[in-house]
Amino acid sequence: MSVLELTKESPRNAEMVKTKVAVAKGDGIGPEIMDATLRILEAAGANIEYEFIELGEKMYLSGNTAGIDQKAWDAIRTNKVVFKAPITTPQGKGYKSLNVTLRKSLGLFANVRPVETYTPYVKSHFPNMDVVIIRENEEDLYAGIEHRQTQDVYQCLKLITRPGTERIVRYAFEYARAYGRKKVTCMIKDNIMKITDGLFHRVFDEIAAEYPDIKSESQIIDIGSARLAANPENYDVIVTANLYGDIISDIAAEIGGSVGMCGSANIGKEVAMFEAIHGSAPDIAGQGIANPSGLINAAVSMLAHIGQADIASRVKNAWLRTIEEGYHTADIFEEDFSKKRVSTAEFADQVIAHLGETPRHLSQSQLNSHSDSSIHIPDYKRKTQQKELVGVDVFIDWSGDDPEQIGDALSTITADRLRLKMITNRGVKVYPNGISETYCTDHWRCRFADLSDDQKKKYNPIKHIQIIDLLTQLHEGGFDVIKTENLYEFDGHRGFSLGQGE
Repeated sequence: MSVLELTKESPRNAEMVKTKVAVAKGDGIGPEIMDATLRILEAAGANIEYEFIELGEKMYLSGNTAGIDQKAWDAIRTNKVVFKAPITTPQGKGYKSLNVTLRKSLGLFANVRPVETYTPYVKSHFPNMDVVIIRENEEDLYAGIEHRQTQDVYQCLKLITRPGTERIVRYAFEYARAYGRKKVTCMIKDNIMKITDGLFHRVFDEIAAEYPDIKSESQIIDIGSARLAANPENYDVIVTANLYGDIISDIAAEIGGSVGMCGSANIGKEVAMFEAIHGSAPDIAGQGIANPSGLINAAVSMLAHIGQADIASRVKNAWLRTIEEGYHTADIFEEDFSKKRVSTAEFADQVIAHLGETPRHLSQSQLNSHSDSSIHIPDYKRKTQQKELVGVDVFIDWSGDDPEQIGDALSTITADRLRLKMITNRGVKVYPNGISETYCTDHWRCRFADLSDDQKKKYNPIKHIQIIDLLTQLHEGGFDVIKTENLYEFDGHRGFSLGQGE
């Protein structure tokens, strides 16, 4: 008997040891779609033992600012697999996103979001779309390191690391090879962010060279997003940084038919978490109209991950048959095409009724449990580089609006050969030789370097004691120093950006 011929009465893996999974029902529509999905898994014969955990809005509002307690952490770390419905982070009051906390704390570095279309059964203009977006999951602006530095200026730090980039890029190529994909596209913005996105691009090129059997290409994120929206059939696997990946995966899901259809996997070396990509949709919670498809597809990925690919295919094929038959929830219902508008529970009933069947027109699922296990990500090996201190950027809160005034005042300060080299405001050079049209806020980046040999284009080595001396003099001069950034060269290569116009 083939996998696709299994019936509800004869699940092949009934005798297998159950896999324990930490399950969070979530907030908003979460409990509704999770209950529907778990009913389907039970009917399909999934060998899973659920350990239910509480996290999200209730935990926040109970006074737990993390949104998760130690009991839930213990269950997650013990079971190694998390199945999670959408959760709500209360607005305001400084609550941190629990989704980000889970991904970063558990080392879930790869967010994998497959998007395929199901035309003509789900409306889409792109019948041949089949894209997998692999998003770096821990770094970038989602590090969440933000500061208010002056009355006018707020800052968010963008962090891109070499180990994080190597890991996600290699995962993308390994995934492509394991799942028979032909091309990996890197999307970056290194024409502007030459150091951070430049690193991502450079690492992509390095690792792509190790996979000659897979085509590789790079695109700037803005035009890449536009091309993805216009011609998604030209893409196969896309790998990108955290924020870009978050945006384009939703773009892809929406043009594919509905954000409510897509599930995602969050993969780490020790733990994996599976969830729908949409939010908790509190505006429709309790109405029984939410589409559970995103969570169902996440469950399919989870089953394949834990070695139950036959059950995964059984569920996916039943879901595809249900979509074909025209039993649609409100978000994908079309009056002239769908057979029946169904509730969340009714949709689950239809999937259960179609277990053991295969789609008549859509491509049937034939998942392989070994694909995930064939992906190997080596440990990062740091190369030794010569690091040399060559200057310092001092950020000053100053409410004046004349760059010449602050520039002339700072030019009188001498700290053992350290001299003012330039001042920028919002990244644009305003001193010396700025232009009057440049708008200035109260946030001034003042770059100091050793200019004793008058080679102003060269950064000479300095010592930390010179910076301490400089800061002392600035304090004594009444300047409000809000932040400093040391300037380094690595193996003789500049590790900092020039000011615009420098």
